[in-house]
Amino acid sequence: MDKKYQVFVSSTYEDLRLERQEVMNALLELDCIPSGMELFPAADEDQWSLIQGVIDECDYYILILGGRYGSVSNNGVGYTEMEYQYALETNKPIIAFLHKEPDTIEKKKCSGQLILATVLES
Repeated sequence: MDKKYQVFVSSTYEDLRLERQEVMNALLELDCIPSGMELFPAADEDQWSLIQGVIDECDYYILILGGRYGSVSNNGVGYTEMEYQYALETNKPIIAFLHKEPDTIEKKKCSGQLILATVLES
């Protein structure tokens, strides 16, 4: 029996919605099981604990980087950055995609600072 790999897809959301969908579709075509924020069930547990649990269950972590930093947790760190750091700490295999032309993303979807510098400095 062939193993189906579960893959956590991480990115900011509004600015990279189309890119996320393309990655999710590609994963499905490869018989993988995509996981990401849009697939999370409603839950009472702390959001970060839920995210960590889903990352733990995944075989791979995919990071899509564009032009914004994204939603920030109570500790002042963005969720996308926290997800990436957690994947690193847990030795999850990471595949990263950098947007070829981040300047072409609608400016209204890119408020905030760039995530690229923050993640690559880690």
